[in-house]
Amino acid sequence: MIIVNTETVTGYEIEEMLGVVRGNIVQAKHLGKDIVAGFRTLFGGEIKEYSEMLTDARKRAMFLMVEDAKDIGADGIVNVRFVTSQVMQGASELLVYGTAVKLKKKD
Repeated sequence: MIIVNTETVTGYEIEEMLGVVRGNIVQAKHLGKDIVAGFRTLFGGEIKEYSEMLTDARKRAMFLMVEDAKDIGADGIVNVRFVTSQVMQGASELLVYGTAVKLKKKD
């Protein structure tokens, strides 16, 4: 599966657009990690516990989007975008979406 955040894929033509596909996950903070992260805010720098949580959430959301695209016969996804939003106190949604396409190698 070719996944890009552009409208085109170098070396390919878009043969058919199949529609919007998406993957989303709602991720809650882990209490233990939240406490450690709270201490880290006192000293500044990267809060690794949250970085790891968001990286895992992005990977899972991407996996779900690719599965959605496979289900409709796509071999590529263009114009991929990520959106995050707070769902409730301590939980955020990560949404990834794009346009599923059929690609044809340029001659």
